[in-house]
Amino acid sequence: MRYSIFFPMKKLLVKPEQKVDLRDYDPADVSLAPGNKEETNAKSEKLTDKLTDLQEVLFAEHKHKLLVVLQGMDTSGKDGTVRHVMRGLSPQSVRAVSFKKPTDVELEHDFLWRVHPHVPALGEIVIFNRSHYEDVLVVRVHELVPEKVWRKRYGETNDFERILAENGTTILKFFLHISKEEQRRRLQARLDDPTKRWKFQHGDLEERKLWDHYMQAYQAALEKTSTDWAPWMIVPSDKKWFRNWVVARRVVDTLESFKMQYPQPKINVEKIE
Repeated sequence: MRYSIFFPMKKLLVKPEQKVDLRDYDPADVSLAPGNKEETNAKSEKLTDKLTDLQEVLFAEHKHKLLVVLQGMDTSGKDGTVRHVMRGLSPQSVRAVSFKKPTDVELEHDFLWRVHPHVPALGEIVIFNRSHYEDVLVVRVHELVPEKVWRKRYGETNDFERILAENGTTILKFFLHISKEEQRRRLQARLDDPTKRWKFQHGDLEERKLWDHYMQAYQAALEKTSTDWAPWMIVPSDKKWFRNWVVARRVVDTLESFKMQYPQPKINVEKIE
């Protein structure tokens, strides 16, 4: 599997079988930014414009598939990343999918049953805003299934993603890493802004109490499911502008590595007026 990546950002990648301690990753670190906030935002705008062009070629050529996985704690910016990085893209070949609490029907199947129908087809970009990783995160933290069940899911997830990769899907996985203090500020901002209060739920506070348990669950997921065919990237996300640039840069670099071209028409257009 080919992966093109801006060289300094390689330090954010989790190598296969690498031990991960999230305390070693500063959520506010912006040292890899190509400039200050204003300069980085300007570069992000150019990346967004480039992404629009690349998406059109991706759809026209119809040879590649891209799956973008976004995971992170509440308020880490999954929605914001989709909104800022993917804005302007044609809905004809871009889909955002969010996996919430499983339905009764979904619970009667294996945990990946509801996921597979949503993976990208040729020429598509699909963004998982929360994903199959909920089944080793919230399921683990809340003990919704026995440990012997969720522990097997790391290997099953790796096998699932390997099948996708072997069938032409490029997988980019981003863990949007925020600090507990930044989450507090963002939750408070939701309460202070009448236009954002609808986002606030009492359950957000209950989940916040389990912060340390979630960090342990994320560390295990990052360690056990970062593979050659689907590596994780830990994105410092306290600064939204830096988060957006990292994701946009990675997606653009990956699409450019495909060396895509517009296909030739099947008819002789030179003879048509």
